[in-house]
Amino acid sequence: MADSAASVEIVEGCRLPVLRKNQENEDEWPLAEILSVKDIAGRKLYYVHYIDFNKRLDEWVTPDRLDVKKLQFPKKEAKTPTKNGLPGSRPGSPEREGVRAAPAPQDGQAGSVPGRAASQSGESFSWLWRSVLTLLSSPQNGTARRLIPSQPGRKRKANCGGGDEDSQDSSDGVPTAPRMTGSLVSDRSHDDIVTRMKNIDCIELGRHRLKPWYFSPYPQELTALPILYLCEFCLKYLKSLKCLQRHLTKCNLRHPPGNEIYRKGTISFFEIDGRKNKTYSQNLCLLAKCFLDHKTLYYDTDPFLFYVMTEYDAKGFHIVGYFSKEKESTEDYNVACILTLPPYQRRGYGKLLIEFSYELSKVEGKTGTPEKPLSDLGLLSYRSYWSQTILEILMELKPDNGERPQITINEISELTSVKKEDVISTLQYLNLINYYKGQYILTLSEDIVEGHERAMHKRHLRIDPKCLHFTPKDWSKRGKW
Repeated sequence: MADSAASVEIVEGCRLPVLRKNQENEDEWPLAEILSVKDIAGRKLYYVHYIDFNKRLDEWVTPDRLDVKKLQFPKKEAKTPTKNGLPGSRPGSPEREGVRAAPAPQDGQAGSVPGRAASQSGESFSWLWRSVLTLLSSPQNGTARRLIPSQPGRKRKANCGGGDEDSQDSSDGVPTAPRMTGSLVSDRSHDDIVTRMKNIDCIELGRHRLKPWYFSPYPQELTALPILYLCEFCLKYLKSLKCLQRHLTKCNLRHPPGNEIYRKGTISFFEIDGRKNKTYSQNLCLLAKCFLDHKTLYYDTDPFLFYVMTEYDAKGFHIVGYFSKEKESTEDYNVACILTLPPYQRRGYGKLLIEFSYELSKVEGKTGTPEKPLSDLGLLSYRSYWSQTILEILMELKPDNGERPQITINEISELTSVKKEDVISTLQYLNLINYYKGQYILTLSEDIVEGHERAMHKRHLRIDPKCLHFTPKDWSKRGKW
């Protein structure tokens, strides 16, 4: 269809079907929006975003992949005047403000994460092995409250790392305003057209070459390079292989800076202070932004701790993934951003990062929850972890003197350090909660049990608390961190 594309002027904002290969390597023609057009040696290329697909699938395409017969031109929208009488931009296309780091966290800017009435302390469950659990509601005021499962089909925006809506239980909370305190925002209206496009073609990190999913604010002069080279130990970015080789003769690091607080086998975790190791932390954020859609903090790393997971071999400690957390969180967040690098995904490392974050919360004597909204991949990982962790607790319960064993939501939360709202939303997600003869019960089907046993059999990587050497700090007494 190249001739047709050449005869019709396709401009930014147009929509039309575009040929793409799906995971089964089959041709499909989803609707896509043209975000940018460029001309290379007289041949036009089009940067497209597939509607209702994640932004990480955006790509440059040639004219022969466009179905111009179904071309939709952008609708002209009336410009709205501003206070000073000047015309404003059309909705959904905000004024360009340039690419810059997000502002530093400010007090009172956090998005609300409402809890559920059902999360009040004292609600308890009675357990009947593998069939029926009687839920005994006994709040402190002595009156029974009904645990209402979330309505099916309810959706909300969950935009960090995903370009579309993720279905999520209402107990996860909906931020009332864009969050700027940690690392995520939930309002797509602030997207600049520049930041919607991938600007790095390829990154070489150690023995891996990575294809970025999203925009990252590396220096503009580096974005035109075919390959961006990173030192895998200090994460410094360089423009050529020769520069990297020269750098490696001077770089003394063979592991992330900071303290090694965990080691078992070849897996280690390093704790890095964003204030003491500012350059490394900033470089880590720039790398992470390539794979996280709505990470907004790149330069103000002082309020954060970074926990980097590495794999050891004879050459050193190679980064696998990381998560960050605020030194002081008023909303019990134990994770701000979390990422497993693509070469290590689907190998159990993501769940290991999540498990480690909750082990730290156990040592701190707190319950924790990740910042919301979660990306699409993050939501899947956390749902899987919460489900396996809670089912593991329930299936280990034994009858007590012939009586059905009992466990409260508070006890599950204390044993796992998973916040009560996340415990309840997971039970609802698994569809375990039912109402039977005037009481609340949990029905654990054979399918749930067998599925859990299969999943745990495949889960070889686990955190060993005995290998964790971590002393929590009271950051409220340390002035400006």
